[in-house]
Amino acid sequence: MRLISRFGKFLLALTILGVLPSVTRGQDAKTQIKAEIGRLQQSLQAKPISIADLSSLGQDIDKMLQDAAGALDSGKLYLSMEKLLQAEDLLQGARVTEEKSAAVKSGLPAFEAEWENASRNLAAVNQETRKKDWHNAPMALQALSETAQGKSVPLLDGSRGFATSVKPGDGLFYMGQAQGNAAFARFSSLLSLARLSASFPLRSYLPELQKLQQKTNAVFKPPRSIELHTRFIALNSALKLAEELDAQKFYAGALYQYLEATRHFAMLDAPPLDAAGQTALKTDIAAARKNLASSKQDDSLAQLFLERAESQGVHGDGSAPSADEWRSARVILDQVLPAYFAARKPASPRQQASGKTVDLTLVRWPYT
Repeated sequence: MRLISRFGKFLLALTILGVLPSVTRGQDAKTQIKAEIGRLQQSLQAKPISIADLSSLGQDIDKMLQDAAGALDSGKLYLSMEKLLQAEDLLQGARVTEEKSAAVKSGLPAFEAEWENASRNLAAVNQETRKKDWHNAPMALQALSETAQGKSVPLLDGSRGFATSVKPGDGLFYMGQAQGNAAFARFSSLLSLARLSASFPLRSYLPELQKLQQKTNAVFKPPRSIELHTRFIALNSALKLAEELDAQKFYAGALYQYLEATRHFAMLDAPPLDAAGQTALKTDIAAARKNLASSKQDDSLAQLFLERAESQGVHGDGSAPSADEWRSARVILDQVLPAYFAARKPASPRQQASGKTVDLTLVRWPYT
């Protein structure tokens, strides 16, 4: 009888405790995802979020899980995974805040002890996820997993900074988010989902990211920088994450976040859609889906954004889309998908700065 390794026992313990999802081998991806959505829904129902400061978060997470289930039932598998990542991130943030608040009340040393334990656990989970060979998996799945894994360590580091600069309990939510992202990355890497088409030629997207950052800096001026403050935060956060992923050679994740940053940038100027524009959008979405279906290359990442556009234009519950949802769906077709297809080409040479330069650093909290 073979002995289970210490590392294997550790992961088994985390799964039993509910920190890590359990993936049953032999099941198809849809069944695995449905089971994970159900697991989180059951956790939320059995133990609602009780912290007063996070009282509305439970409803938000429940809505994300409902959206994830609805997307899966309608055949939008990648959108379902995107919603699942958002829910896992917030739920684990809330859980750790609830479970560890009393333990860190005594001060920073108590928080440091919790942080060290979380750091070891995170390193172990990420170590397992890095073993995944993505060559035969859809790029969208790789992109989601790399994004979650790439966020986990900065979030954990940020939790320590927040606990030190404010108070220990204020770092717990970010600690939980780090664990939620690592758990999602592992879950994604274990899904039984094979790529049936030619691989996408991944590479570094630093040239595109630098160009988009320059365009962002150029328009970041009052009054727009004030009026669209939230949008600029989301834009710069996506760029920051994309650059971090690119530096780690998580190129699928980097492309995913570059495309998300492209969407945020285009939303700065996107006009509203009237009734005729909404009708035309639905026609264009159908044409785009037909083109992707005929592709012989792995365009699953483009499919993820197209699934999002479809869901923004037609709600599963029959409710009316918001003005921003109509605008976002149009931007995905007009800006994001062309940026995706342009990314298939080799990178253009990066321009080298000449003369004296001044480095400007925007201080941003991780991904907020």
